[in-house]
Parts: sequence; structure tokens; C-alpha cells
Amino acid sequence: MSISLEKIVNLAKRRGFIFPGSEIYGGLANSYDFGPLGVELKNNIKKLWWKMFVQEREDMVGLDANIIMNTKVWEASGHLQNFSDPLVECKKCHQRLRADEISKICPNCGGKEFAEQKQFNLMFKTNLGPVETGENAVYLRPETAQAIFVDFKQILETSRMKIPFGVAQIGKAFRNEITPGNFIFRTREFEQMEIEYFIREKDWKKSFDQWLAEMKRWIKAVGIDEKKVKYVDVPDNERAHYSKRTVDVEFEYPFGQKELYGLAYRTDFDLSAHQKHSGKDLEYRDPETNDKYVPHVIEPSLGVERTALAVLLSCYEEVEGGRSTTTESVKEEEVVLRLPKA
Repeated sequence: MSISLEKIVNLAKRRGFIFPGSEIYGGLANSYDFGPLGVELKNNIKKLWWKMFVQEREDMVGLDANIIMNTKVWEASGHLQNFSDPLVECKKCHQRLRADEISKICPNCGGKEFAEQKQFNLMFKTNLGPVETGENAVYLRPETAQAIFVDFKQILETSRMKIPFGVAQIGKAFRNEITPGNFIFRTREFEQMEIEYFIREKDWKKSFDQWLAEMKRWIKAVGIDEKKVKYVDVPDNERAHYSKRTVDVEFEYPFGQKELYGLAYRTDFDLSAHQKHSGKDLEYRDPETNDKYVPHVIEPSLGVERTALAVLLSCYEEVEGGRSTTTESVKEEEVVLRLPKA
């Protein structure tokens, strides 16, 4: 059945899953709070992910890193230079829009003239301490991954893991999106469930396929409708600057087929970049062969909010006449959420 986004939004608010944020003050654009049932749904999603990919595996460990990091981290990773979207401004209504998501006509006013396109960095900037200076500038992390790379050597030494192994983290990330929207699908504050899986370069194709299979296993386990999921290889010119191969796991949302998850082969880009900029040795020495090398990385990246939305859409059902089998139903239809048992 076809489900409108409006039905899910209304159900989520009415049943206590998701509320508009700061509502008594008029709200805040694209800001949402998870209510009593919503927080349980989110927690169950995160618990299942942690159980499947950390607790039930011997090749995984966890991390809970700080949201604010040294600015040099983002310089080394390339985020300060490359983490941006193309921005245009309508000359008629001055609405600012993502250039890659509009046609030749402004969706706000119908205008056809736009200012020259420029790049807009998506990182939230703030200051550390009471004085606002360039030296005190820091950023809210746009992804959880970089802390894993920065802490790689400490994790390796304290956990005594051997390659191949992975580090998992669940945490908040922040992106100053130009055009957020579609309920909780794209917000400026969101939660990620990410894994950085460290491997030898020669094993990347095998490891990539293994993690793609694991993501398919996850989709079934969490209760997402597999018939609405597609796996799309991202073309070279559309991949992130660090990726050699990316598969987008897309879901059939009411507003179109959009990215649900991502699986990327990040090569040795991140560890090599941090090794170069920090001057610290981030190589791995194989205890059996004594070979020393910079590990390559496979990254399965999942969003908690997008998962929650996909689960709600997958489990939503309208039962004509209601579910009652013992009495004559007085309902035209009854809305049921057939959520899998946690």
C-alpha cells in the first residue's frame, strides 16, 4: 500500500513517537523530539545494532568519542576543504537552495534567475571558551568516523586486536544542511551508527561484499520492508572524496527513492591523512609477517532517524473495518503498527 508522509507524521505525533521540537515557542525548523514511544523505538534500534555488530562478533570493539574535536582533525580529513554542497540564491525571492536539487525554476516563487553557484560548507562552527577568535574556532562533528581514525593507535594497543577488525560507534552528528526536510529524513542534528573496519588492501573486495551481506541481514532483522530497498553503486563523479567504491542502500520513501544507508571503501585515505598531518605513526605491524602498513577501511554507515522512519513506514498498516473478530466493527479502518519484537 502507498503511505503518505503526512499519515506517518500525524501518527508519530498522536501516538507519542515524534514531536516537533520547541513547539510551544513556534517550533524550530526541522527539529524533532522523540517522545515516550519514539525514544524506546530509537533505543531498541541502537541496542539491536550494537548487539549484532559488536557484542556478537569477536572482531569488533566500541568507542564513544567527544563531539567537539581539535580543528586540525577536520583540516587533515579534508572536511574543511571538501565537505560542502553547491548553493544558489533565487534573485526574485532570495531563497537559498541546493543547486543539485532544483530545476531551472525556483520551487518557492517560480523565479528563473539565480545568483552564481558557490560552495557552502556544512560544518557547524562555534568557539571554545569566552573569547570569539579564529584561534578558538571549533566545529561540531559532521560524522562520527574521524575520532575512530584519530584514536586508532590507542584502540589497537589497548584492545590488542588484529587486522581484520572493526571499531563501532553510535553518536550525534551535525550538518548545516541548506535544505533539510521530509520530516526526520534530513535534519541538522542526527544520530549515526558507524563502523570503521580495518583490513589489508588486497582484501577490500571480499570485505566489502561481506559487509554488504551484513547490511542486508540488518535490514531484515530490524523490520524494514526488503521489497522497498534497492542497492545502488554510486558513480565515480558522485562519490565522496575519500571513497573508491560506495553502495547506497536506498529505501522507497513517500517522497521518492532516497539513501537509507551507505557502504564505502575509504581506502587508506583517513589514516594516511592523519599520519601526515599529525606526524604520528598510524601504521599497523602484522604480528605474524612483521609487515608494516597503513590499513584500509570499509565503512558501513547507518542513520538512526532514517532507520526509525523506514521502520515506521514498513510496519504501518490500515486494517479495513478494524481488527475485531468477536464484535461488529464500528470503524471504517484501524491504523496498526506491526513492529517486530525487540
